[in-house]
Amino acid sequence: MKNPFKFGTVVDEPYFINRKSEIGKVQSVLGSENHLILMSPRRFGKSSLIYKAVSNLDRPVIATDMQLVTGPADFSAQILKRIYRLWPAEKLKQHIKKFRVVPSLALNPVTGNIDVSFMPLTDHLPLLEDVLNLAEKLSTERRKIIMIFDEFQDAKRIHPDLLHQMRAIIQHHKMVNYVFLGSQESLIREIFQKKKSPFYHFGIVMNLSKISAAEFREFLKAGFRDLCRDADALADEIIAVTKCHPYYTQQLAFTVWEKAALKSESEELVSEAVREQLLIHDMDYERIWTGFNTTDRKMLLGISLSELQPLSDAFNRAWNTGAPSTAFSSLKRLMTDGFVIKTDRYEIDDPFFSRWLAERRER
Repeated sequence: MKNPFKFGTVVDEPYFINRKSEIGKVQSVLGSENHLILMSPRRFGKSSLIYKAVSNLDRPVIATDMQLVTGPADFSAQILKRIYRLWPAEKLKQHIKKFRVVPSLALNPVTGNIDVSFMPLTDHLPLLEDVLNLAEKLSTERRKIIMIFDEFQDAKRIHPDLLHQMRAIIQHHKMVNYVFLGSQESLIREIFQKKKSPFYHFGIVMNLSKISAAEFREFLKAGFRDLCRDADALADEIIAVTKCHPYYTQQLAFTVWEKAALKSESEELVSEAVREQLLIHDMDYERIWTGFNTTDRKMLLGISLSELQPLSDAFNRAWNTGAPSTAFSSLKRLMTDGFVIKTDRYEIDDPFFSRWLAERRER
């Protein structure tokens, strides 16, 4: 039998869990003249959702992970490289000849793709303008390009002026739908909802939440049904640990399934799988923990061990987090770095790290 659970990469059928309403909304936005901003904490499945939504639209898709971009010239090169994957070089030749800075092209013997590079320039605006305008020219009414920028909050890291320059170029485009994915909510909201930002109200904002407990329970039950008699109980136990976090639920279910495949009895499978994850990541959690300052540690312990709201007076009295401004700065920092997320309440993103903290505290 094949393990029916998958995590850590973009997933499609049969690992993709029903998000029909979200897919419908994405497709509706992309079928209009509007652009989409999709926000959620890391590992909530933004990329999987987008690729699932565009997979049957019969439109060219150009996706760039901005976390891996090293600078403005590299950003332009990465977009152009992906354009070369979709259109024959002969068709692009006439357009490239008109570029103000001609790129260097080389055939990668390993991948068989074209590698693109630009000489670093003081003024990189012509590179970006020529490349983005090329996408606009290649689009047609019947097959408009969908341009996806993953981890778009990294634009500020790439160059302080990149947001202004991108907006100045793409605000005139009518043949491309732009999709901006972001996992650092405070930074993404600053880009798209702050009046002074060049991307203020540039597109339709969509927040991706956790998968509902009911949907996840049915998905988990189906995965365990042919392996265990108590699939319902296993599904409930897994959800109780992971609180429906998409990545960690799939991860824990994968580990539980592997253990169930080796044992005839299914008692204690979930607790054994959790224990295995804590042992595997013990040194990682130890290293992460030593990097926090005292206020951050108090904040994490309080969120892990209590139901109190981290900015409340009761939380401060219980955990001595200091002045309200200090507690707010700590919480904001932990959320920006991805250790704390906010759904219907504040919680530690990694449920295994939360469990590790609780056990260490108890010991």
